[in-house]
Amino acid sequence: MSNTKNSTVAPTTITRDLRQLDTTTDNLYESLVIIAKRANQISNNIKEELHGKLSEFASSNDNLEEVFENREQIEISKHYERMPKPTLIAIDEFLNDKVYFRNPSKEQG
Repeated sequence: MSNTKNSTVAPTTITRDLRQLDTTTDNLYESLVIIAKRANQISNNIKEELHGKLSEFASSNDNLEEVFENREQIEISKHYERMPKPTLIAIDEFLNDKVYFRNPSKEQG
C-alpha cells in the first residue's frame, strides 16, 4: 500500500482572504451579496449568449434520423464549459473595483 494522500481540492481552487472582501463595504455579508448578485448577472448574460449561438443550429423539423452531432455546436459548447465560472469572474471584478453598487440604507442620513 502506498501512503499518498488523495487531494479532494480541485487544482483550480483559489483560497481567498476574507478580509479582502470587506474592505470596500466594511461588511463581509454585504460584499458576498453584491458578488452573488453580480455572478447571477454574469451567468444570465452568458446563458443568453450561448442560447443565441446555439439557436442558429435549431431546426424546425427535427426527426430522430435528422439529429446528428454538429461539430461546430460541440465546439461552442466546449468553449463555454472552459470559461471561468460566473462566481470567479464576479469576485475578481469586485476585488478590482469593477462592480458598481450602492446601499440605499447607508445613503439615508
